[in-house]
Amino acid sequence: PGFLEIDLVGHEGGNSSGEFCFTLTMTDIATGWTVNRSVKNKAARWVVEAIDEASRQFPFPILGIDSDNGSEFINAHLFEYCLTRKITFTRSRSGNKNDGAHVEQKNWTHVRQLVGYLRFDTEAELELLNRIWSLDGVFTNYLLAQQKLVEKHRHGAKVTKRYDRAQTPYARALAHNGVDEASRSTMDTTFAGVRMASIYDQIQSLTAELEHIALTKGLAPIRRVNRAFNRPSHPEVLDEAMNQASRRI
Repeated sequence: PGFLEIDLVGHEGGNSSGEFCFTLTMTDIATGWTVNRSVKNKAARWVVEAIDEASRQFPFPILGIDSDNGSEFINAHLFEYCLTRKITFTRSRSGNKNDGAHVEQKNWTHVRQLVGYLRFDTEAELELLNRIWSLDGVFTNYLLAQQKLVEKHRHGAKVTKRYDRAQTPYARALAHNGVDEASRSTMDTTFAGVRMASIYDQIQSLTAELEHIALTKGLAPIRRVNRAFNRPSHPEVLDEAMNQASRRI
């Protein structure tokens, strides 16, 4: 373990204007261990800080990071971060969306299913998101069993898939010969203190509070589109569009 896929999920709520929160998801390929951390925007500075914070929540050393081709990842900040810590940094192939299949799956199961598609753009919401992720990290990694795809065969139009026995990321990590005794001891200590009902109740309370804030605050302004910059659908309006003054801010 230790080789991770990372990705960002935007919480724009259908309105991409202005600044809004993003959630960084980091998933270990071998064990499925997943950690989330939210940031106020996807500036490289905040993303690298979130990666550093999330990395410390894994019970084993981080050996490699694989990202998509977004500028929030492909930049000097993350390259320098990985270089100084001797972490292998790779990126997915352009146009191959399934290269990050492990973390893309977690975007749905570990982010969208929990906090939905509302817009989160305030400090209060950012704080709640990270409190939720801290609790959910314990719940999903120590208590939530997951299956992994073992093999897939295509017979004409029919696809047959075979999965292994469902295990928690905690159990997979314990069984992996790449995890040292110190890491096993740390995980065992954490697991001994896990109280499922308490964690579940806290997550439900925090997500309800987050939803209440998102639904009762004022709507974010929607940026007006300058249609003069769009290609006209009728040639006769071309001159009119080209001669209009720019209203871009």
